[in-house]
Amino acid sequence: MNLTPKQLRILQLIRDSRIRKGFSPTMQELANEIGVSKVTVFEHVEALIKKGALIRQANKARSLSIAEGVAVPDEERPLKFPLVGKIAAGYPIEKVPDQDEIDLQELLGRSPGQSESVFALKVEGDSMKDEGILEGDYILVQRTEVAQNGDRVVALLPDGSTTLKRFYREDDHIRLQPANPEFEPIIVKFCQVQGIVKGVVRRY
Repeated sequence: MNLTPKQLRILQLIRDSRIRKGFSPTMQELANEIGVSKVTVFEHVEALIKKGALIRQANKARSLSIAEGVAVPDEERPLKFPLVGKIAAGYPIEKVPDQDEIDLQELLGRSPGQSESVFALKVEGDSMKDEGILEGDYILVQRTEVAQNGDRVVALLPDGSTTLKRFYREDDHIRLQPANPEFEPIIVKFCQVQGIVKGVVRRY
């Protein structure tokens, strides 16, 4: 997809806002971030919708979302992922809004290899310890809003907190299952999947 630098930046801002906050930025917030007028942002957004990169729900604020199947590359070095906060592998906690990143090339000394649409979270808590995900680990998460039963997901709960659990859709509810018998499952009518865990990084 042929995008201008500002269009790519808009996609990155929308993607990251939905990951951190659960909703998209306003047109004014986008304008402030990239240093252009609100009218210019609106023109870029309309162009991105026409290109099939963005979806907007009519008459609904903060409804911009990345179209399914559209990968939004980061401009950082390969194997460097945005570290967007901490995730509770215990009881749900509020995500940390601070911007940071984890550079796997620096951390692991590996050869570069571009990875798109992946972000990192630092694990707090031990509710997933029986699956080898321990407090202090970093999880690498593939951005998606769709999960299958049994997937390890980062889930945004109705109260605005986030948690890391196994995802199961059952009858009229969703069960977020820990991997530690000391923790009870979280049962909710609805949650927003932020991504699926693709890997765990541990620093000794």
